[in-house]
Amino acid sequence: MKKGILLVNLGSPDSPNPKDVKKYLGEFLMDERVIDVPLWARTLLVKGIILNTRPKASAEAYKKIWWEEGSPLIVLSERLQEKVQKKVDYPVALAMRYGSMTLKNGLQELVDKGCTEIKTIPLYPQFAMATTETIDVKIDELVAEYFPEVKITRTPAFYNREDYVNVLSKSIGEVLTGLDYEHILFSYHGVPERHIRKSDITNGNCKMNGKCCFKMSSKQHEFCYRHQCEITTVNVAKKLGLKNGTYSTTFQSRLGFDPWLKPYTDRTIERMGKAGTKKMAIVTPAFVSDCLETLEEIAMEGEEIFHEVGGKEFTVIPCLNERDDFAQVLTNIIEEWATPEISTI
Repeated sequence: MKKGILLVNLGSPDSPNPKDVKKYLGEFLMDERVIDVPLWARTLLVKGIILNTRPKASAEAYKKIWWEEGSPLIVLSERLQEKVQKKVDYPVALAMRYGSMTLKNGLQELVDKGCTEIKTIPLYPQFAMATTETIDVKIDELVAEYFPEVKITRTPAFYNREDYVNVLSKSIGEVLTGLDYEHILFSYHGVPERHIRKSDITNGNCKMNGKCCFKMSSKQHEFCYRHQCEITTVNVAKKLGLKNGTYSTTFQSRLGFDPWLKPYTDRTIERMGKAGTKKMAIVTPAFVSDCLETLEEIAMEGEEIFHEVGGKEFTVIPCLNERDDFAQVLTNIIEEWATPEISTI
């Protein structure tokens, strides 16, 4: 069986034109694992309200961060794919869950190269229903319909891999070294609290009080996004020797009025600025590629909030993007699968 690898990221509109943004948002928000309400309610919300009000504003946001080469997320993902391909002997393709770079096209590219055994690697360190799970489900549907002879191997969340923690810590440490800062926020993409409960394979062990996130072992942790975010922060703080009280975990990008994971990033920035924090750093470890949520929501909107309430210095730490050492982490994951006797961590 010839092996191949499919790297998968979120996706992007084809352009910052409102028409392209509307098409992208429609596909994204109609996913039942993103907005997990009955189809009639999701259709009313997305097609009846959001797609009639949000595309223009979102298009303006995309214009602020759009590169000459295209969408930052796409460009950075392509650069990462190229680096990984140079490190392994197996075909490496890139696809997006939403948008023009479809999962079907990514799978077809590998099949056309003779691959019959494909390892999918969602470019999300932490598992979430609206990210990793929707990729896995869509891949299964496509394989059943179009590629029945292909064997798929999934990649578990890699938030707690030693090599990943080392690379993430190094990338943060490179910015913090010599930086005069008072507090660092670890800002993760938020999800509705109900997503955490729906992913609870223990049927009720999750109490949503934060305490169970730090228990040493639980079956729920394999699929608990909140736990995996909290532990990512803990692991990096330990690696960097951060002092208690100088860092915290927050969640960004909430949508709608349902309860989402707290504390909220924007409100935390505002609260800390009002309380007298003058120098803040912020990192976004749920994203491996800089994108709208990091370049506009954090680096632009977040900084604006901080300055409006009296903050002075707001340092945004880049995502891992196409770093050589991050490409090596993905290479390690691939080699461990392709050559099980190899252990790299």
